[in-house]
Amino acid sequence: MIAMCPEKKGPILFSNTFERKVGGAELNVAIGCARLGLKVGWISRLGNDDFGKYILKTARGEGIDVSEVKQVDGYNTSVYFREVLSDGASRSFYYRSNSPTETLNMNDVNEDYFKNSKVLHITGVLPSINEHNRAIILDAIEIAKRNNMIISFDPNIRLKMWTKEEAREFINKILPNVDILLVGDEEVEVLLGHSNIEKGIKEFHNNYGIKTVVVKRGAKGATGSDGKNIYDVPGIKPRALIDTVGAGDGFAAGFLTATLNGKELKESVEFANAVGSIVVGVEGDNEGLPYYEDVLVHLGKSKKIER
Repeated sequence: MIAMCPEKKGPILFSNTFERKVGGAELNVAIGCARLGLKVGWISRLGNDDFGKYILKTARGEGIDVSEVKQVDGYNTSVYFREVLSDGASRSFYYRSNSPTETLNMNDVNEDYFKNSKVLHITGVLPSINEHNRAIILDAIEIAKRNNMIISFDPNIRLKMWTKEEAREFINKILPNVDILLVGDEEVEVLLGHSNIEKGIKEFHNNYGIKTVVVKRGAKGATGSDGKNIYDVPGIKPRALIDTVGAGDGFAAGFLTATLNGKELKESVEFANAVGSIVVGVEGDNEGLPYYEDVLVHLGKSKKIER
C-alpha cells in the first residue's frame, strides 16, 4: 500500500505535509529479501490507479518478480498515514476499505508458481483486512504444503484491523501448518493468554508442532528455539534510532535469508537482529533495508571503505 509519511516529527494533528512512499509488511519483507540476495516473488492485487502503478514499479525496480501481481478496476489502492514522534515511536492510520485484495481468489493462485519455491512467507496483516482474505491464506498454505514448501509466518497483529479474539481464532487455526514462527513478545500474550516467553515457546512447539520459534524482543534482541536448544541473542545497538516501523519486517527478511543460506539458528537470529538494527536508523517502511554486505559490516565481519 501507499505510505504517507510526515515530513516533520510530531502529532499527526499538526502534520501538514506528507511524502508518498511504499509500505506494507509482506512487500517490505520481499524487498528486504531481494536486497539480501534472495530470488523473490510477490502475489497480490493493486488498484488500477496511479498509486498501484507506483507500487508495481517500485517492487519491480527492487528485483521482485511481480508476474503474479495484478491491477484491478473498481478498487482503490490502499493508503495509510503515519505519525512519527521524536523518539522514533509511531502510529498508523489505515484507509483500506474496498481493498483490491478482495478480488484475489484461488483461481488466481498459480500452483506452478509454488513448485519452484522454497518458502511461503505470510503475515497476519492480509487476513486482518477481511474474512475473504482468510480463506485465501488457508488455500495458499494448503498449496504450499502440497509442494513441500516451508511456511514462514509473522503474526504482525494490528489491533486497529481486528480484535484480539479474531486474531487469536484465525492464527491458532493456521499455526499447526507453520514451520517458522517469527512472533513479537507482545503477541505471545495475544495468542496464548500469557506473556511468559519461555513457556510460550514450549507451547508453540508442543501444542502446534512448530519446528522453529523466534520471539522478537525489540532492542533487547530475540530468542530462538528449535525445540532442543534455546538461544537468547542480544540486540545490536543501532547507529541511530530514527524510525522503528519496518524493523520487524527487516528481521524476518534477515532471518529467512540467513536460514536459506544454511546458517545455524543462533547465527540466523544474530543476522536478523543486525538487519533490524540497521532499519531503525532510517526513516521509512523499507528505505533502511540493507544489502548483504551492509549487514556484514554492521556485524563487524567486514569493513567498508568510505573514501
